[in-house]
Amino acid sequence: MTSLWLFLSDVFKWTFGFYDVFGTVLNWILFFVASALFIYWCWQLIVPLGNNKDRAYKSPSKEIRPYYDPEIYKKG
Repeated sequence: MTSLWLFLSDVFKWTFGFYDVFGTVLNWILFFVASALFIYWCWQLIVPLGNNKDRAYKSPSKEIRPYYDPEIYKKG
């Protein structure tokens, strides 16, 4: 009976080590994915919108407030 408990103890220690390694690997994978998304987000903010390119933007709308849509505000 003692050998059974020793075996279960070894299994428990092995599974704890497995989950510890799996968690560490998953943590690094998520870290690299989040870092890549952050770098891509920064790239999109700097390259297309940098150097005040948004000042040269011309709206296709002829209205004074091109982002105001009266149809949306009538629904509420």
